[in-house]
Amino acid sequence: MARTFPVVLAALLCVGQLAPAAAQSSPGMAELIDEFVVGNRILADQGVIADGFGHLSVRSPADPGRFFMSRARAAGLVTADDVMEFDLAGKAVDERGRRMFSERFIHAEIYKARPEVNAVVHSHAPALLPFGVTGTPLRPVSHMAGFLIRAAPVFEIRDAGGDATDMLVRTPEFGAALAKTLGRAPIVLMRGHGFNTVGTSIRQAVARAIYAEINARILTEALKMGSVVYLNESEAANIAKTNDASIGRSWEIWKVRALANTPKF
Repeated sequence: MARTFPVVLAALLCVGQLAPAAAQSSPGMAELIDEFVVGNRILADQGVIADGFGHLSVRSPADPGRFFMSRARAAGLVTADDVMEFDLAGKAVDERGRRMFSERFIHAEIYKARPEVNAVVHSHAPALLPFGVTGTPLRPVSHMAGFLIRAAPVFEIRDAGGDATDMLVRTPEFGAALAKTLGRAPIVLMRGHGFNTVGTSIRQAVARAIYAEINARILTEALKMGSVVYLNESEAANIAKTNDASIGRSWEIWKVRALANTPKF
């Protein structure tokens, strides 16, 4: 059974996941921070951000020109105390000496280019990497990946920065180039690096990241067997609408599992 927000808030305070400062803010903002923390824990628990280098962000509902990310920390350890606010230049509003993710410009530039996007996931999940380096397109085969609709675009950082980058999107210029490759798509692959999903909410961006990873694994196995039947664009679009309407069902079980595995501080 889903818990009401006050119960969830109290539970998170008990285990030290939600800072008292966040709890004292407006109810809407406190709930957003709660969901942001849970989203990070889910991405870690589902193996989409299993290391310390991927990240989730969410646009501020109070100011669309700002967004929230964790300080540079593994997603599975994120608490509300780790949340930092940034402007769309990637500058921290209150840095306080905290280490920041160098690739925050991925998020900043996507938010600039896509006003309807309210959350972004950046992941290094290995299952998707082959589709960014082989020319084999990542297309939807799984019912739960209907949001893909058509082949995912691939960002080639050499086109933006030449042959001697470290593959990281460290500047607004690289971020803008990535956002241009993303275009209107829900996902963009990064050659030899990872991928990013976007959504109108934390739940949608997180679900897309999880199901993109699952779809990649399924497609990899299917390609070993022979000819693959992909979802056509009409099927995928219809499926996406159906899945978006029922996203809460997946979120509920992901949340229960993630919080059950949450480190206690």
